[in-house]
Amino acid sequence: MSVPVLTFFNNKGGVGKTSLVYHLSWMFADMGYQVVTVDLDAQANLTAAFLDEDELENLWEQQPGPTTIYRTIEPLTRVGDLEKPILVELTPQLYLVPGDVALASFEDTLSEAWPASMGDNNLYRPFRILTSFWQIAQMAAEQIQADIILMDVGPNLGAINRSALIASDYVAIPLGADLFSMQGLKNLGPTLRSWRNLWEKRLDNWKSPDFQLPKGWMNPVGYIMQQHSVRLSRPVKAYDKWVNRMPAVYHDSVLQDSTSAATPGEDDQCLATLKHYRSLIPMGQEARKPIFQLTSADGAIGSHAQAVGEAYNDFKQLAEKLLERMRTTKPSST
Repeated sequence: MSVPVLTFFNNKGGVGKTSLVYHLSWMFADMGYQVVTVDLDAQANLTAAFLDEDELENLWEQQPGPTTIYRTIEPLTRVGDLEKPILVELTPQLYLVPGDVALASFEDTLSEAWPASMGDNNLYRPFRILTSFWQIAQMAAEQIQADIILMDVGPNLGAINRSALIASDYVAIPLGADLFSMQGLKNLGPTLRSWRNLWEKRLDNWKSPDFQLPKGWMNPVGYIMQQHSVRLSRPVKAYDKWVNRMPAVYHDSVLQDSTSAATPGEDDQCLATLKHYRSLIPMGQEARKPIFQLTSADGAIGSHAQAVGEAYNDFKQLAEKLLERMRTTKPSST
C-alpha cells in the first residue's frame, strides 16, 4: 500500500507555494506524523529553506551517492535504474529528499518517454521514467514509515510537473489576489483533467505492469488564499476584486461546477486565507525554522510573540483541514 502524496501546485509563481510546503511539513511533523518532503522544483528553493549553503554544497558537490532527487533518477538517463534516496533528517519526524538544479536536464528524458509509453513493446523503461518521482517518494516513505508525502513543484506545465502530478494523489492550489493567479487557475483545471485522462490511457496500455504504478488521481482538495500581495498603497477594493472572483473561477475551471459563494470565506473549497506575517519571515529565515516555532531567543518578543502564536494556530488549522479533505475526497472521475 502506497503512502498518500499531497502536492502544492499552481502554474503562476509567487503565490507562496514553497513557503506553504515548508511550514506545513514542519506542522505535520509537529502534530506527530512521519513526513517526507520532496523538492521537485529545479530552482530547489524548498531545499534552500531547509538547509544552509554549506549543507547544500556538501549534497551537490561533495557527498557521493543519491543525495538529491536528480541523483536518484539520473541512472535512468543512461542504462541504469532508480537508486534508493539518501534522506536528510531534519527531525525524527521530518525528512527531506533534496532538490537539485540539475533536475531541469531530466525534462527531455520525460518528454521522450511520454509518447513511448503508448507503444506496444518495451514499456518497462518509459514507465519507469515517467513514474520515477513517485517511485523515489515511496522509497523514501518506506525508509521512515512515513504517514504523508508533501511535494513542491515549479510554476509551469512542463514534463517535470506532469510526472510530479502523476505521482500525486491530492493537489492543493495556492492563490494570490491578482489577475495572474486567476488566469493560472483557469489553465490549471483543464491541465489536471487532461493529464489525468492521458495517464489513465497509459495505465490501460500496460495491462500487466512489472512494478507498481501510481494512480495519478490528482484530486483537488481546495485552494489557499495568500494575502502577501496586499500593500498599504494598494486599495482594499482592488484586492477584494480579485479575491472575490476566485471561488467562481475555481469551481468552474477545476471542479466544473458552480458556486453561490460570493467570497472565499463563504466557499467550502477555500482551505484558508493566510496572513503574510511579514515581520516574522526574516526571523524564520535567519533561524532556519518555521515562523510558528520562533522564540524570544530568535527575536520574537512582544507583538512578534503574539504573531507566532497566531501563525501556529493558522497552520495547524490548515493542516487539520488538509488531512480531513484527504480522508474524505474521492478519486476524481476521468
